[in-house]
Amino acid sequence: MDRTLFQYINQHVSIDESEYDDIISYFNRENVEKKELLMRAGDRSVCDYFVLAGCLHMYFIGSDGVEHTVQFALKGWWLADYLALHKKRPTEFYIQAVENSVLLSISPAKRAELFLAFPKMESYFRAVYQIAYGAYQTRMKYILSYSKEEIYFKFRDSFPDFVNSIPQYLVASYLGLSAEYVSKLRRKHIS
Repeated sequence: MDRTLFQYINQHVSIDESEYDDIISYFNRENVEKKELLMRAGDRSVCDYFVLAGCLHMYFIGSDGVEHTVQFALKGWWLADYLALHKKRPTEFYIQAVENSVLLSISPAKRAELFLAFPKMESYFRAVYQIAYGAYQTRMKYILSYSKEEIYFKFRDSFPDFVNSIPQYLVASYLGLSAEYVSKLRRKHIS
């Protein structure tokens, strides 16, 4: 069994190998293909996804019919519609595999059982949510403080591997830019 989640849990709370063997039993392992949808707007049964390999993105479709990426998840990252999970309501988002991916998923019911059996996992998830919220705040700071060009270059400089491996139109969507504008910036920087 893959030990990626074990390593990430131990960055926040201490668990041993035998605890991990029990903890992992609460999760489902999923192999998903590129462009496969894991969640659609309106779904009621939403899960929390941990990426073992690959990449996911979460997006919504605006009234103009355009996809707007709100979050990515790479190896070692979590992705879910946390408000839908918390409020037990239908999601407004889609989650899709950007590339072939290997995931662990956990349903709200299984997560509740996990927390009862291993209370320290609640501390782990609290840390994960705090980090996710901090990343959201940083993203909002970029959007509100910088020009479109600065947003792209700051993001590119902070996550060069990510920008080079994810399709340009998805990076543009995430940054609130058009794919054409990002292409223009890339050409301008190369010249």
